[in-house]
Amino acid sequence: MARKAITKMAYASGAEMMFGTAKYPVTTKRGIEIGGGFVHPEVVPHPRPGSEKTMKTLLREYEKANGDALERMTIVGHPTLLVENEHVFQMTHNPKWGGEIAAQTAKQMDEYLEKYGLKAAYRSTPADLRKPDMHHMRTSDYTMEILETFKEVSKYADIVSIESMGGKEIFDHAIIRNDIGGILFGIGVLGAIDMEWMWDQIVEICKKNNCIAGGDTNCSEANTAMFMAGGMTSKDVPHVIAALSRAISASRTMVAYECGATGPTKDCAYEDPIIKAMTGVPIATEGKASACAHSDLASNIIMAVCDLWSNEAVEYHDMFGATTTSVFAEILGYDCAILNTSLELGYQEQMKEILVNSDMYRDSHSLILAPDNAWEIGNAIVSNRSKGYYESARAAAIKAGQIILGDAKMKLTALEKNALETAMKDLEGLPDTQANFIDMCLDKYKDVQGFNPDSYGL
Repeated sequence: MARKAITKMAYASGAEMMFGTAKYPVTTKRGIEIGGGFVHPEVVPHPRPGSEKTMKTLLREYEKANGDALERMTIVGHPTLLVENEHVFQMTHNPKWGGEIAAQTAKQMDEYLEKYGLKAAYRSTPADLRKPDMHHMRTSDYTMEILETFKEVSKYADIVSIESMGGKEIFDHAIIRNDIGGILFGIGVLGAIDMEWMWDQIVEICKKNNCIAGGDTNCSEANTAMFMAGGMTSKDVPHVIAALSRAISASRTMVAYECGATGPTKDCAYEDPIIKAMTGVPIATEGKASACAHSDLASNIIMAVCDLWSNEAVEYHDMFGATTTSVFAEILGYDCAILNTSLELGYQEQMKEILVNSDMYRDSHSLILAPDNAWEIGNAIVSNRSKGYYESARAAAIKAGQIILGDAKMKLTALEKNALETAMKDLEGLPDTQANFIDMCLDKYKDVQGFNPDSYGL
């Protein structure tokens, strides 16, 4: 099917967006309505190293990890749970493995619905095994394995997603050089081109198997920038560059929904508030409960317009309270109970205001994810979408920079302010059209290790 460009905002303003409600809710096989007025928890169990040696040992690991989360929800009385399994290498490299685990989990969920009335849903996220600097993005054996895995897991899963890798070879080269043009090319152009090619096929597979095509995330690039800017690794990347990368990523991540994906979006896409503003699909977000996997500076604000509330990923182990998957499912459930009770009592606007203001000025990255600012960035994207991927991604970055520079409450260090002003000048100086920008980049980055324009049809 042909991609249908989104050129109009789904919401009239950021104020119109609210947690628990989406313009276009979706309903899972066991009757969970996502975006229909209720926030649901989504726990992401991860297997222990060594459990992936055989399909039998991995099946047993997921049986326990996923089952423990389901069991805990029945004990504490949380009414719904989504379980996501992000594939380890072997689950996608051997498509039958992913399919068997999806089938096993679906059976567990059917049993918990029948015995205890727990409504549960399963999201399966095949791994993008393609490394752009090593594999052809369209013709490699790994590409075929990914598509075959989608065919297998979509027979049993409620939702499928992926964390696609398009453009990462250019992004990795650019981010360590604070090269905003390269970041724009890697995420906004190459990543978008790759997503269109991939998501057209994923959506068709889902239609054949009565499965929900969820969404994508720019985890491999915008999240990398966010982590490099502080918290997880070094601080060699300015926070403002990470924020601009995030704005660019929203233009790229939207491609999935233009190809027919319906959400719920992928939890680690911190660009999702922008996606919701543009598309109206239900979104999954992760914040404070994802500290088990990584740090971020948007842990409350990212909750403000969510429809699913996730923990990113937790490795399966014992804790004092129970196993990790039990504990984090319970924590997520109580977070959702607070949001849902505020909806029931009519205090949702106050709750949203608290969530936003608690983190809004913690970082430039947090600032651009505030609902009003997310809407402004989304509007910049859709207003330029008919021109091309490049034009809309560039407009997103410029709008994000203007928001950061224009808010007097956002205090920047001299280093951060200089980095942002330099990036803005660079963005303004780039070519006006996608064709000219691509020609410039094909020449500029022709010697980047592993970059193969043919992988993107260029």
